[in-house]
Amino acid sequence: MDDIAQVTGLGKGSLYGAFGDKGKLFHRVFGDWCTAVVEVAEARLAGGPDAEALARLSGYVHLMAENTASDTTRRGCLLAKGAAELAQQDPTVAGRSAETMTALLTLLRTEITAAQRHGDIDGAADPERLAALLLTVVRGIEAVGKAGLDPETLRNIANTALAVLPVPEGRKRLATGRSPAREN
Repeated sequence: MDDIAQVTGLGKGSLYGAFGDKGKLFHRVFGDWCTAVVEVAEARLAGGPDAEALARLSGYVHLMAENTASDTTRRGCLLAKGAAELAQQDPTVAGRSAETMTALLTLLRTEITAAQRHGDIDGAADPERLAALLLTVVRGIEAVGKAGLDPETLRNIANTALAVLPVPEGRKRLATGRSPAREN
């Protein structure tokens, strides 16, 4: 609380008056962080033409890999740290973490379904499973990046995840994973 008071210029009494205690302050910050995580995903994934859905998915996965690759101090993510360290004993953290992951899954599933409608991802593939795969890859990139994997490996993980998305028969995905083309 001393550090927060110093940075904000507020007295500790004002901070306690506004938030009640350290736990409530953490829950507020954690909730705000979770909201921001979803907002970043929404900015990349929320809607648009079906023809651009695969590009939106690719852009989001690459953005998350690049954000982790550029985090040279390995600060990581408050969501990942909070869930890993506190969710087991803190129902507020557990609930907010689960809400955030559900929101991310929904956004990913919606884009996968749009890419399926457009014919960029095989329509027979389960969009829920593909969304879970991409969410796990994105969140996993953050974890292995924090553990010290080099930036190029993180970028390659993103590329590989996109390359394994199933394409309809007769379609071939370009090397970037961004747009498929019909084979002749």
